[in-house]
Formats: sequence, C-alpha cells, structure tokens
Amino acid sequence: MRLNHLALAVRDIERSRRFYEKYFGFGAGPASEYPDGTVIIRDADRFDLALHPDPDPRKMPDFSHFGFACSDGAAVNQRLDLLAADGVPIVERYDEPRFSSFKCLDPDGYVIEVYWEPA
Repeated sequence: MRLNHLALAVRDIERSRRFYEKYFGFGAGPASEYPDGTVIIRDADRFDLALHPDPDPRKMPDFSHFGFACSDGAAVNQRLDLLAADGVPIVERYDEPRFSSFKCLDPDGYVIEVYWEPA
C-alpha cells in the first residue's frame, strides 16, 4: 500500500492546475473532471492531485506542508531558481552538505517543500 493522492481546496481550479503542471510535473495523461467541480491531475508516477473548488480554503497550521523529493541538491536549486524567477513566494531555504530544501507557497497559500537528502 502507498499514499496515492492529495486533495486540495482551491479558489481557482485552472490557476492551481497550471501551477502544479508547470512546476511539479502534473499533467501526465488526461485530467478527470467530476460533477462537483473537482479536477484530478496526475504525475508520471500516477500520483493524483485532486483540486476542488472552494471560495475560502481554510488556513492550515504553520507546520502543515507537503513535499517533493529531488534526485540531488542541484535539482533542488534548479527548481528554486525557476520558481523564484517567476515570482513564486519562497518562505524558507536550507542548503547544507547532506540536506537541501526550500519551501514555497502555491496560489492558495499551501506550503510546498522541495528537498533532497541522501538515502
């Protein structure tokens, strides 16, 4: 058994969809759309991201976040450069010999961590 999907309440489905497709590799295959407005997009590993319309996504505790693992520290830095160049808010950064990480905000304020650490 493995974790296979994440559901997020978002203000604007298309804005969030473009964000996750551009920066985090979603969009592999057709999206699934449901009568309640939910749109599910997938990445190449078939992880599902369910985006559900909500005019007022709730504030999460400061610790709450989800993360994307990279193959090495250079990949973390490349992703950081791309997001920062596009004006995506970067809220935290660590760059140590055995751990590289940053956190950014998605369009609805969800905290996303991009990181690498050796196995």
